[in-house]
Amino acid sequence: QVQLTESGGGLVQAGGSLRLSCAASGRTSSNIVMGWFRQAPGKEREFVGRVRWAGGNTYYADSVKGRFTISADNAKIAVYLQMSNLTPEDTAVYYCAGAPYLTIQKSEYGVWGQGTQVTVSS
Repeated sequence: QVQLTESGGGLVQAGGSLRLSCAASGRTSSNIVMGWFRQAPGKEREFVGRVRWAGGNTYYADSVKGRFTISADNAKIAVYLQMSNLTPEDTAVYYCAGAPYLTIQKSEYGVWGQGTQVTVSS
């Protein structure tokens, strides 16, 4: 069973940058797809982006395209979410999750981390 742990959240000013990490432990496979999601207060959890664990096949939500970058490091067994040009609308709890195939549907991600808070001040 794969376990995921996010880190790197915090408070940042609008226009700033932050990098989130998602460390995996347990059995992993290069075919696994790692997704990032976020949930703002009072809102549904939404898709942010995803990457295949082996690298490649990145895909982003329109709201973050051009500002966020997802990468995978097989040696460190970690996935990263580099966020730049942040706005207060990016404030949310960010989660990483694993799925057995390429998808953006949160219901198809079976393994989730505990989340890390990102707060962007104006």
